[in-house]
Amino acid sequence: MRISVPKEADPLERRVAVTPEGVKKLADKGAEVRVEAGLGERCGHPDEEYWEAGAQLEEGREQLLGQSGLVLRVGKPPAEEVALLREGTIHVSFLDPFRETELLEALRRAGVSALSLEMVPRTTRAQKMDALSSQSNLAGYVAVLLAADRLDQIFPMMTTPAGTIAPSRVFVIGAGVAGLQAIATAKRLGAVVEAYDTRPVVEEQVRSLGARFVKIDVGEAGETSQGYAKALTEEQLERQREGMKRHCAGADVVITTAQVFGRPAPRIVTRPMLAAMKPGSVVVDLAVETGGNVEGSRAGETVEIDGVRVVGVTHLPGRVCRHASQLLSNNLTSLVLEFWDEEGKAFVLDLEDEIVSGCLVTHQGRIVHPRLAESAEASSPSQS
Repeated sequence: MRISVPKEADPLERRVAVTPEGVKKLADKGAEVRVEAGLGERCGHPDEEYWEAGAQLEEGREQLLGQSGLVLRVGKPPAEEVALLREGTIHVSFLDPFRETELLEALRRAGVSALSLEMVPRTTRAQKMDALSSQSNLAGYVAVLLAADRLDQIFPMMTTPAGTIAPSRVFVIGAGVAGLQAIATAKRLGAVVEAYDTRPVVEEQVRSLGARFVKIDVGEAGETSQGYAKALTEEQLERQREGMKRHCAGADVVITTAQVFGRPAPRIVTRPMLAAMKPGSVVVDLAVETGGNVEGSRAGETVEIDGVRVVGVTHLPGRVCRHASQLLSNNLTSLVLEFWDEEGKAFVLDLEDEIVSGCLVTHQGRIVHPRLAESAEASSPSQS
């Protein structure tokens, strides 16, 4: 089977789907790996490394995609590139399928079998393939560094002959993968850290990292079977905001990581909450690409609201693109090799397998994931 790895279409994306190390793993199993020339130049992997690992270099993008059996990439493909794929091609990447309905339809019409990395099940067996977690982990780390860079004070307590500097206070909202890494990183830098999550089950994890867990009674909440936070009602969100306002006011840095899979990010930090914060404080909105947790945050920008710097920087894992690519490549190669037929030298879609069925969104001209199929059916015009 020919595996193709094209350069990313998004000019801001610095990660690669497969590193030279990943190419070697695939080539050793008998795969024919072709990569677009210049694939790794933005994250420190020159073409020579890919060549030495066993990849063939392709200059023509149309030929690379059109003659592939399996395409691996980071981000979603542009519509014009979907049209280049042959019917039956398997395509694996982040797809944002609940919001990218037109892309989903294009993949369906093209007869492409598309696997969405966001939807890899969070099971023990699938951990090594969980790209969403590996990249969220790095996003949490980068968010703290961005906050430290934009804050007009240092994180740790420091005692000097000129006086003692009090440690900065950091409030992390959302204790999923990104939030927990943000907590750990802020603690390493010496900050006093508080964290809040709607799921009481994460309290122990927060406390194990040395942070204080903030409790706010919003009524019944919890998490889905996949480990994601459940969406709150508007009434619950209002109670949550009131409870968090005091903690935001006392913080030098607020980092929001709250996302609900398949829906726009909940609006958590409002203008009144920002107005209550100290001038010069920093808020980092990790959910800005899916609608934002912070009122007034803008994707790709840092804006000042009532004296507070609101950071809406996107592509956070790409800011540490070398390690982000290393982890993502491991996720993707693990996925491929899990279903690799060594005799036939091919990636085989086992539709009965829970991992494949969990992340396969289109197949043989149909939208096959139950949640997406229901959504597509509900949004399609009724037939008379």
